[in-house]
Amino acid sequence: MRAVDFAAFVDELATASAAAILPFFRTAIGVDDKRKRGQFDPVTDADRAGEVTMRNLITRTFPEHGILGEEFGRERADATWVWTLDPIDGTKSFIAGIPAWGTLIGLMREGTPVYGMMHQPFIGERFTGDGAAARYRGPAGPRDLVVRPCPSLSDAVLFTTSPLLFAEPDLEAFRRVEREAKLSRYGGDCYAYCMVAAGLIDIVIETGLDDHDIVPLIPIIEGAGGIVTDWAGGSAAKGGRVVAAGDRKLHEAALKLLNG
Repeated sequence: MRAVDFAAFVDELATASAAAILPFFRTAIGVDDKRKRGQFDPVTDADRAGEVTMRNLITRTFPEHGILGEEFGRERADATWVWTLDPIDGTKSFIAGIPAWGTLIGLMREGTPVYGMMHQPFIGERFTGDGAAARYRGPAGPRDLVVRPCPSLSDAVLFTTSPLLFAEPDLEAFRRVEREAKLSRYGGDCYAYCMVAAGLIDIVIETGLDDHDIVPLIPIIEGAGGIVTDWAGGSAAKGGRVVAAGDRKLHEAALKLLNG
């Protein structure tokens, strides 16, 4: 990678995308439906504007890098360095005026997530991580992110975006974990993962994720001391069925139930 201030560049991406997205928030914005089948899958001009802004900055600064984006697909996906972009993770919350959404910016080197940011510009929060450490910046002031110990499902706070997103066999597996958890809540999208890194949520279980949904969050959770895998215990970098936990014993217990 060219010698640049990488953290400053990711901050620039976040700031520029926020300037493109925020004018649309809590307005009478038009909404298109991307679904080919199944659940409503909204996209707005805010999603498109945010991604175009980030793509242009990346291409100008790192023309040899690849980009995997939520709205405009893949460019140079076989490059050594590949960015993943989700301008609004949580578009359903965005169009409802609820600030449980964020801009996800991730970077992979040879297929491995190495850096990630979740930016919530309306609230003014940035969560970042490189797999070795994770940081928060926001209204409460900067601080390190650290997961909390929680080895038992009976003590765990469990989140998923919505059980409506699970296919029937996966929903049955999720329910096995949910029945053992102390508290189960729905919603949050990318925010739930950041709350795992912040030590406020213990485990997130999802299915049907794309790479741009999870790649930016992996270095944040791992940097805070947590673990993110697929349901088989392998890499979650390609999305699909994902488990993110703050405690490795909790993660192991959840995998056993999911694969029971």
